[in-house]
Amino acid sequence: MDGIKSQDLGLLLKLVSLRQQEATGSGVDTSAYTVRNLELETGIGKSQVSNSLRRCFEVGLAKKDRNSGVPRVNTKSLFEFIVYGAKYVFPAKPGQLVRGISTAFAAPVLETRLFSAGELFPVWRDARGKNKGLEIVPLFKTVGHAVQRDPELYALLALVDAIRIGRAREANLAKDLLKKHMEVSE
Repeated sequence: MDGIKSQDLGLLLKLVSLRQQEATGSGVDTSAYTVRNLELETGIGKSQVSNSLRRCFEVGLAKKDRNSGVPRVNTKSLFEFIVYGAKYVFPAKPGQLVRGISTAFAAPVLETRLFSAGELFPVWRDARGKNKGLEIVPLFKTVGHAVQRDPELYALLALVDAIRIGRAREANLAKDLLKKHMEVSE
């Protein structure tokens, strides 16, 4: 059995976003969960999407829905893994100054809730990005493509980055918001 990879977290968060869109009646149906559509939405290759889903099923972070057969995320387990393990398994440390897309406490989901003391913001490197900041290596290479297509996925990934970066105040706020976004109950 392969261990879980960082792109698996990104794919699981995409599945969480799709499930939320489905629940709110945003025109999402079972075709949104096909390997081909997940590739289109995330930019992760089809074979990698298939391998990722297999790994997630093996470790219990996802299972097939009994009625529709689409992959469903075990949100409680995923939330626990992100909160207690992601910063150790997939650590994120600010790197060099680059142009990119704001993440963590600089992303829209958190930027109005935290005020920084003039420090450089964390960003995912992206030539189309509008901000300059310190590079954070994203969970998967095509994150810029994926977040432009899905604002909820952007919020989820940015919250995970706030936890991965590991500063207590930001991480605690991100944890609370992530719990709400993922609709995790105790």
